[in-house]
Amino acid sequence: MTVPTVPTGRRERKKAATRQKIADAALRLFLERGYDAVGIRDVAAEADVAVTTLFSHFASKEALVFEQDDNFEQRLTQAVTNRAPHEPLIPALRREIQAMLRHCTADGTAPIYRMIDESRALREYEESMRLRHADSLATALAADPDLSRTTTACRTIARFVIDAYSLAREAADPQAAVDEIFQMIEAAWEVT
Repeated sequence: MTVPTVPTGRRERKKAATRQKIADAALRLFLERGYDAVGIRDVAAEADVAVTTLFSHFASKEALVFEQDDNFEQRLTQAVTNRAPHEPLIPALRREIQAMLRHCTADGTAPIYRMIDESRALREYEESMRLRHADSLATALAADPDLSRTTTACRTIARFVIDAYSLAREAADPQAAVDEIFQMIEAAWEVT
């Protein structure tokens, strides 16, 4: 499993701490008052930062809810690019999806997903995020010379992997859902 790197320099640690402080303040306010009732200025005031500082860390209000977005995207592509030589692809992707799923189904996450489900803006942002993740993953798959699959096959498997996460997150038993879905993904990968 790929682990995000910890910022090593003082400046990087300070930026990461500020980013986390903003994300925590936003989530707290969104859950207390409702997503639509909270403005960017409210979040900046709660985090004790300037609005410009908030926007230097997050491109939009929706991005505040999905603060792990870039990390998740990076972890998915690194599951492809950082796997050991001759390590099978699908098990590497499965491990990463399982790790992401554990993070996103941990205790206390249900109110966040209810908030997302209730907000059109957040649902649309999440969908665009999933498409971007699938595109990044497909690019990583296509660039790997050991995989030698068509662009269409790479794009299809990437979409399946991203959808596996979404479907499993909504299942009564997320881990069992991942197991079932990845059996199908493995079969699809083998016939391409």
